[in-house]
Amino acid sequence: MKVLDEYLKEAKAELTKSEAEVKAEEIGSVIEVKDGVVILKGLTRVSYGEIIEFTSQAKAVVIDLLPETVGTIVLGDYLGIKFGETAKSTGMTLSVAASSDLLGRVVDPLINPIDGKNKIKPEKYYPLEKVAPGVVYRKKVNVPVQTGIKAIDVLIPIGRGQRELIIGDRGTGKTTLAIDTILNQKNENLICIYCAIGQKRAKLASIVKLLEKKSALDYTVVIAATASDSVTLQYLAPYAACAVGEYFMDQGKDVLVVYDDLTKHAWAYRQISLVLRRPAAREAYPGDIFYLHSRLLERACRMDEKYGGGSLTALPIIETLEGDLSAYIPTNVISITDGQISLETDLFNAGIRPAINVGLSVSRVGGDAQTKAIKSVAGKLKLDLAQYREMAAFSQFESELDEETKKFLNRGARVTQVLKQRRNNPYSLAEEVVIIWAASNGYLDKIALDEVEEFEAKLISDLKLRGKAVMDRINKNKVLEKKDEEELKRLVLDNL
Repeated sequence: MKVLDEYLKEAKAELTKSEAEVKAEEIGSVIEVKDGVVILKGLTRVSYGEIIEFTSQAKAVVIDLLPETVGTIVLGDYLGIKFGETAKSTGMTLSVAASSDLLGRVVDPLINPIDGKNKIKPEKYYPLEKVAPGVVYRKKVNVPVQTGIKAIDVLIPIGRGQRELIIGDRGTGKTTLAIDTILNQKNENLICIYCAIGQKRAKLASIVKLLEKKSALDYTVVIAATASDSVTLQYLAPYAACAVGEYFMDQGKDVLVVYDDLTKHAWAYRQISLVLRRPAAREAYPGDIFYLHSRLLERACRMDEKYGGGSLTALPIIETLEGDLSAYIPTNVISITDGQISLETDLFNAGIRPAINVGLSVSRVGGDAQTKAIKSVAGKLKLDLAQYREMAAFSQFESELDEETKKFLNRGARVTQVLKQRRNNPYSLAEEVVIIWAASNGYLDKIALDEVEEFEAKLISDLKLRGKAVMDRINKNKVLEKKDEEELKRLVLDNL
């Protein structure tokens, strides 16, 4: 009897081992294929953002849930998908491979290399869609992003964790501002991500070449969905860039993400929505177009030390038509961001580059994101410049001006000239401080306008030689002390 019991026990154990696992899969079938969008029926339990796999090995992401059907966007080529083909839900949401190996690489939104180099080895997978950190997790934005562009650092400062919009017409230098900011982060301990949405391949290639030439690609990730890529990739690109940024931010690092540009992102989403037959609202955009960008840009923040202490700064770019800031997408993104840098065609054509309209540009973080050195020289410069532009417009109608007004216009003209800057030529903190200090203290008042640029170049060259000690001190301490001012005064007067 004892032997029989042992035999039954062994037989039971063997049967338990050999029991086949039963796996339930939800299967649907294709009822429509159209321009990167596939409509399925039969998938009643899938969720938004879930990955669907077709029998032809193609993959798609659920983007539309209706009572009878499910709308998906295909990742890759959709031409191999046929009517009636079966598809199964995978239970997984779309995530991207994040890794430190991404630095210096050019990849598509699915992290496939497009630079001809090796595949990326994933360290972690980050979801493309994620709820933005709550108020409790965030910290005050008060550490500057040093752009190296005098007009921005002095007048419209950007802080780490801020969302600052760059807005303007085509060809006003929006991308140049963003790229110059990336170039200036060489010694600033800031990881940069450049996200190209709907750009020409030639433009992207020239940007990558420039970053390589200036040794900026070492700390930069380029994520690109070009004009020749599908609208699906253009739609996913900024979310992929944000997910990669969050990977570095979760390590306690500071990250800067440039979205170039969100106008083309909105166009891609509009195309997808119209193909899905969603009701069209203003300018044919779907009703949830605001949510498209708000859920992306809200993820930019500076985390509290208790939660890692990293930061994600967003520089979204929006293209306007004939300077119309009241159009649908510009007004939406202006209301989401913490300020905007407005670029103007008239200023650009007049030779004032960067063509920043001081009156329309604002940073809602303000002086909190400025170093003490910059703050001490900036003062009321922004207000004075805005007044100068107004006064300069009216002064041409006046036959006689009083001495005070003439002096004000003279100073304003020189400050405007000083704020001009050549592309791909970012300044160090000390160089910015010295030039603005010299202009706002009236040392340039007697120099002819066309000689200001020459004087500036001569002064910076002299500062790098004779004023190296004072420049190093300002760069290190980020404060302009009394003894520094005396030394700068001597150097400025020597070059006049």
